[in-house]
Amino acid sequence: MGGPRFEPVRAVHAYERVVEQVEEAIESGSLSPGERLPSERELMVQFSVSRSTVREALRVLQARGLVRSRPGDPHGAEVLPFTPAALHKSMTTLARVAELSLAELVQFRMVLDSSAGLLAARLRTDGQLAEMDAAVGRMRAAADHDAFVTEDVAFHDVVARASGNKLIQICTDVVRSIVLGLISEKLAAAPDKGALMRQTIEHHEAVLAAVRAGDGPLAARLTREAMYDYYADYVPAAERPALRALLE
Repeated sequence: MGGPRFEPVRAVHAYERVVEQVEEAIESGSLSPGERLPSERELMVQFSVSRSTVREALRVLQARGLVRSRPGDPHGAEVLPFTPAALHKSMTTLARVAELSLAELVQFRMVLDSSAGLLAARLRTDGQLAEMDAAVGRMRAAADHDAFVTEDVAFHDVVARASGNKLIQICTDVVRSIVLGLISEKLAAAPDKGALMRQTIEHHEAVLAAVRAGDGPLAARLTREAMYDYYADYVPAAERPALRALLE
């Protein structure tokens, strides 16, 4: 039989509709940071829903970092300003719920970190350059693998901060934590952690030299190559071309 095919519909709870309307009001600017929503009783009237529905909607909005709410507060929930933490939480949820592959996550990290290196080479301060140098020094002196990883993360954080782009900083932090979480067991079982640590230091020293010289394209290329060398063996062979495409 011809004609259009329709998708099954999803049942929507009343509290989700409340959340959608409040989110739309915040996104459109109708509700600004610092302003308050109506009281629970007034929200019940305006939305024609029960108190439990209003409270569930407020709980969701608070979990998303959009409002600060206290049950029974006569003044209503307060609209919160945007914070990096809210974006961090949203991105983490998206990455996990969307079930992105390890290859996709690593590829995105290669793009983010190389962009950070490119910008850092041109925008870094002397203080940030000293921080990168100190992080590499602490990596060399690390007494164990955990201490090494801590300083490795510190190096990447400084480079991301030196990019001057808060979105790069947040996205880099989120993607790195998810990727490392996915391969933590494999990293722990690596047969020669010493060799891996030495290779990582060499990569960081090369990137640091490029950043110090102000050579953004070189810093970006070296960063992509370092990411590929570090992660490629953990990505299924069939998906590695997606990573190699960033090396060409």
